[in-house]
Amino acid sequence: MKAGISRALCAGLMAAAVMAAPARAEQAQFDFVLKGITAGSLTWSGEGLPGGGYAVAGRLQTTGLAALLKKVRYDAKSRGRITAKGSYQPQSYTEDADTGRRQSQVVMTWASGIPTIKTYNPPRTPRPYDIDPAAQKGSVDPLTAMFATLRDVKVGEECRVSVNMFDGRRASRLSLSAPKANGDKVTCAGEYRRVAGFSPEDMAEKTRFPFTLTYEPAGNGMMRVVEVATDTLYGKARLVRR
Repeated sequence: MKAGISRALCAGLMAAAVMAAPARAEQAQFDFVLKGITAGSLTWSGEGLPGGGYAVAGRLQTTGLAALLKKVRYDAKSRGRITAKGSYQPQSYTEDADTGRRQSQVVMTWASGIPTIKTYNPPRTPRPYDIDPAAQKGSVDPLTAMFATLRDVKVGEECRVSVNMFDGRRASRLSLSAPKANGDKVTCAGEYRRVAGFSPEDMAEKTRFPFTLTYEPAGNGMMRVVEVATDTLYGKARLVRR
């Protein structure tokens, strides 16, 4: 438990990310539950901006017993725009993270859909599996993916997600499909997939992380994500909306 909290938390939350479309200020709080124990929290707030833009800030951190064993914190901000077709195009992303073993800071910008790394600390020597940011055109940052995933959507627009992510070193893919109604709830089959930039050990360990995402009515013709459930390398995990 002690050694795996930060990786399980990140893997579970990243496997929990996906898509929708803005027009108002929004915010949400989720508990991250690992093996039945509340291990962390995820909070975010975002808003639509003039001209189809968006701005979002998010924080992930360990809580309760997990925080006593290992403190993990992730703070990020992202800004961008949403196209007429509903796809997200980030323009800037900042990240400040502390895994308990190391701290890191990331600053990225996008131009014509192509990410550029302005800052990635601490620096490291090149690795054979490193990827070229210029080849990640059309990707979104992790916070934009999370924001798009967990926002309210109109009734009938659930599970419409397919997004490529880039965090400055690693490329991955998130997708939702197969909406299934159960009473007034709708569930989606989701998948988080490691694509490139991961170590050979990580790729050999596991590349696909299936999950399920559940919506409930939020009123005014909207559906709201209330739970994301997945099997991580460290056991069953859920994001549960407060």
